[in-house]
Amino acid sequence: MKTILLSGGSGTRLWPLSRKLMPKQFLKLFEDKSLFQKTIERNSKVSNKLMVITNLDQYFIALDQLEELNNKFNIENTKFLLEETGRNTAPAIAFAALESDEDEILFITPADHLIKNEDKYKKAIEKAKELAEKDYLVTFGITPTESHTGYGYIEANGENVVKFHEKPDLKTAQEYLKKGNYYWNSGMFMFKAGVFLNELKKHSPEVYEEVLKSYEKRQKVSENQIRLKEMQNIPDISIDYAVMEKSDRIKVVKGEFDWNDVGSFDSLIEEIKSDEALEVDSNNNFYISDSNRVIASIGLEDFIIVDTKDALLVVKKGETQKVKKVVSKLKIDKKELIESHVVVHRPWGTFETLIEDNGYKIKRIVVKPGKRLSLQKHFHRNEHWIVVSGTAEVQVSDKIYLVRPNESTYIKMGEVHRLSNPGKIPVVLIEAQVGEYTGEDDIVRIDDDYKRYL
Repeated sequence: MKTILLSGGSGTRLWPLSRKLMPKQFLKLFEDKSLFQKTIERNSKVSNKLMVITNLDQYFIALDQLEELNNKFNIENTKFLLEETGRNTAPAIAFAALESDEDEILFITPADHLIKNEDKYKKAIEKAKELAEKDYLVTFGITPTESHTGYGYIEANGENVVKFHEKPDLKTAQEYLKKGNYYWNSGMFMFKAGVFLNELKKHSPEVYEEVLKSYEKRQKVSENQIRLKEMQNIPDISIDYAVMEKSDRIKVVKGEFDWNDVGSFDSLIEEIKSDEALEVDSNNNFYISDSNRVIASIGLEDFIIVDTKDALLVVKKGETQKVKKVVSKLKIDKKELIESHVVVHRPWGTFETLIEDNGYKIKRIVVKPGKRLSLQKHFHRNEHWIVVSGTAEVQVSDKIYLVRPNESTYIKMGEVHRLSNPGKIPVVLIEAQVGEYTGEDDIVRIDDDYKRYL
C-alpha cells in the first residue's frame, strides 16, 4: 500500500500564521512538529511507500521536514509530484494513480489533519484495505462529536454510502447528529489505482483526458521529483464531485479515532496551549504570538489574538471561519501579506526582510552548511553583502573568493554572481540592495542546484 500525501494547500483560514509559501501543514505548532511531519510519522506505521503531491514553492520545505524525521520513510524511496498549477483533489489523485501500478492500493490523506487514537486509526485503514482489495472506492467517515457546520457529511447505511451532503446550516447539522447515520467527510480515501482511473474516465472523462495529456508531458527532474506540466486546461474539481458522488462502487469506513482538520483558529486552539499575555479585566482569551512582543489586553472576553512580525489578527471565538474574508481583501492591495512571512524559506536557507523602502531593501540571509544560492544576476539592483558569522564563498563572474565575519563585498547590477557556504556552520550575512526595483522576481537564474530555472 502506498500513502499519497496531498500537501498543496495554502491554509488561508489560519492567516496570518499560515501563508502561501508556509501553509498550515508546515507550521511547527504541535510539540515542535508540523502536521505534515505528524502525518508522515502516523502513516509510516501502516504503509511503506510515500508519494507527496505539492508544488515547487513548497517542495523544499517538505523535503527539509521529511529529512528531520530520521527516515521514517526512506527519503530515497519517497516520490514528489510537483504540480505546476493546483487543480483540486481529483486531478492530483489521478496523477498519483497514473504514477502507480494499476493494482497498487493507494491511501489518500491530506497532510494537514491532526489524528489521535492511532490504534483505532490503524483498524479503520485495515478495514478500508479489505474493501479496496475487492475493487471498491473507499471513503472515511468520521463519527461526529458535535453539530458542525464546517464539514460536508456522508449519509450511510452500514458500509454503503447513501448520499454525500454539502456543509449544512446549524439546524440541519443538528438533525444529522440525532439520526446517527451521518458522518463527517474526512477527505481521506483508499482504492486501487486502476479502479480509480477507470471510474474517473467513466464519470468525468474530460478530467481524465486533460490529466492524461498533462501527465504525458511531465518532466522527470530526478528519481524522486517529477514536475507536472501544462495543467491549465484541467478542470478544477474535487474527487467528491468528479467520482465519489457518481460511482456505484463506493463504500464508507467509519472512523472512531479523534480527528481534527485544523481548519480554523477555533479548531486549532483545541489542540495547542495559549501563549502568555498580560490581562486586565479579561477572560477566556487565547493568544498566539511569534513576534516576541508583550501582549496586553483590557476588557476582552472570548477573543483569539494572533500576533506575527508583520500582521495582527483579533477575532471573536466562533467567528474564525471569516478569516478567509480578510484574506480576500488582502489579495487586492496587500498581496505580499498572504504570500509569505517576514522570514522566507528557500532550499538553501532563509532570508528575512528587515527594512524596505523606495530604492532600497535590507535583508538578513542565512545559508545552511554545504548549500549555495543559484548562479544569477539582476537587472535593477546592486547588492552589498556584509558577513556576520560563518565564512561565505562568493563568485563574481569568473572570480571566486572568501568573505569572513566583519568583511564585505559588492555586486554590481548585471554581474553574474553566486553565494555559497562551504563550511560546517550557517553563514549569516546582511544584504543591502540599492536600485530602482528590488522585487524578488528580478532574478535571472543561470545555474541552480535545485533546478528552479526549469
